[in-house]
Amino acid sequence: MSTLNAQQRAAVRHIDGPLLVLAGAGSGKTRVITEKLAYLIDACGYRPGHLFALTFTNKAAREMKTRAAALLGGKRPKGLTVSTFHTLGLDMLRREHARLGYRHNFSLLDGHDSLALLRELMRGETVAGEDERARERISRWKSALVDSETALAQAEDARALYRARLYARYERALRAYNAVDLDDLVVRPVRLLQGDAEARERWQNRVRHLLVDEYQDTNEAQYQLVRLLIGVREGLTAVGDDDQSVYAWRGAQPENLAQLARDFPRLEVIKLEQNYRSTGRILKAANRLIAHNPHVFEKRLWSALGYGDPIRVIACRDGDAEAQRVVAEILHHRFTHRTRLGEYAILYRGNHQARPFERVLREHQIPYYLSGGTSFFERTEIKDVMAYLRLAANLDDDAAFLRIANTPRRELGPTTIERLGAFARERGTSLVSAALEPDLA
Repeated sequence: MSTLNAQQRAAVRHIDGPLLVLAGAGSGKTRVITEKLAYLIDACGYRPGHLFALTFTNKAAREMKTRAAALLGGKRPKGLTVSTFHTLGLDMLRREHARLGYRHNFSLLDGHDSLALLRELMRGETVAGEDERARERISRWKSALVDSETALAQAEDARALYRARLYARYERALRAYNAVDLDDLVVRPVRLLQGDAEARERWQNRVRHLLVDEYQDTNEAQYQLVRLLIGVREGLTAVGDDDQSVYAWRGAQPENLAQLARDFPRLEVIKLEQNYRSTGRILKAANRLIAHNPHVFEKRLWSALGYGDPIRVIACRDGDAEAQRVVAEILHHRFTHRTRLGEYAILYRGNHQARPFERVLREHQIPYYLSGGTSFFERTEIKDVMAYLRLAANLDDDAAFLRIANTPRRELGPTTIERLGAFARERGTSLVSAALEPDLA
C-alpha cells in the first residue's frame, strides 16, 4: 500500500459506511479495488467468503482475482467472490432455484438462443429486423425492472403494444421451458430479494462488503441488486466515472452515481484525479472535451508524466481510405524507427470496422492478431454440434434440447415446445423424458 497515492490509500482504508470512488481514466481504480480486498482480509479480519467484488467483464474479474491473490501471498483466498453481475446472479439462481419456481436443471439462454426463441414466436407475423428490435426492447424493459403486465399497461401505440404482448409470450415460453435469459440473471435475484425476507436476510448476512467496478454502467436492475445485497450494513465501495459511461443504449444509467448520494446519506466521495496512463497534453484535450458533459461530480485529471508529444488528427474520406492511411503510417514509422510489428495496435469501436484494416494488412502481407473476434465456440454451427454432444451425454440437459429441437427445422413451433415444457414442469422431469411420455400425446 506504500506505493499508493493519498487518495488511493484513503479509498482502501475507508470501511465505515458506503464509499464512492470517483475514478478518472487511468487513475488506478482496479488497483484500489484489489488493494482493498487484501486490506479487508489482512488488516480488518473479514472472511473472504463475506467479500464480493463485481465488474462487467469476465476478463476484468479474472484480472482482479489474480491481483488480489498476488497481494495475499500468491494464494487465492477461499470463498472470495470476484465475478460479473451475471455470474453472481447465476450462482444465486442455482442456490435459490426452488424459491423462484425453477427445477434444478434450468436452462440458460444466451443472446443467440433468446433471439431464436423470439423468432419462433414471431414466425410469419413480423417485418425485417423487428426481431432484433423487439429483443432489444424486451431487454431494456427487463433491465429497468418493468414486467410484461406493466409494459402492456404503458404501451402508447400499436408497435409498443405488439412488443409488450410479445414480451408476455416470451416470458411464458421461458417459464414453460424452465429457462432464463441473460437479463433474468439479475432480474430474478432482484425479485427474490424484494419478495422473500428470509432469502434477503440470508444473502445480506453473507455479503459483508460489496465492491462494484464501473458503477456508471449499472442499469436499474443491477443498482437494485446492489442495494438489496448490502442492506442496512451499507458495506459498499462503488467505483465509477460518469464521463466514461458508454452503455446508455443498453440501459446503463450514469445517474446511478448521483442516486447513491440520495439513497445513502452517509456516502463518502473520494476522487482519483491523477492519471498514470497519459501525458499532460492528452489530458488537457480530454478535460476540454468532457467539460461540456453534464457532470454529476466535478473532477480534473492531471498527470506527472510530462506534457508529451503533439496530438495528430487526420481526416480520411471513408473507412477504406482510413485503413490505407493507418497502415501507411505504421509502415513509415516502422521503417524510420526500426521497430517490430508487435509494437503497434489499431483500436476501433465496433467489430464491423475491422474488415477494411484486415484487408489492407493482408494486401501488405502484414501479420496481425485480431482480439475480440468471434470465439470458435461461439459460432452458431459449433454451438449446435456441442448441443447434440451434450444431449447425447446427458438427456436431462434441457438447454441443449431447446437448442437442437428445431435444428435442422422439424416444424416444432413454440406452442408445441411450450406445451412440452408445461408437461415437463408438471411431472418434474426433463424435456426429453417428457417427450417420451406416452401421456403427452
